[in-house]
Amino acid sequence: MSLQSHRELEATREKLRLLEQRYELNRHLAGGDPHVRELSMRSLKRLINQLKEEIARFESRSSLRTSGQ
Repeated sequence: MSLQSHRELEATREKLRLLEQRYELNRHLAGGDPHVRELSMRSLKRLINQLKEEIARFESRSSLRTSGQ
């Protein structure tokens, strides 16, 4: 996945916000199978980190273009 436009950047930021909310909600909820819960939390965290990396890459490329390099 590689962000190509500012529109994609904003959509990705919104997805990230929603995933972080879900992660925090799940962190405070109890119930269900603990193993399944742990796997879900890992998966959410992995996706959150992936989106953060994509945003950082896009912003880095964007700043390089605006600085003339």
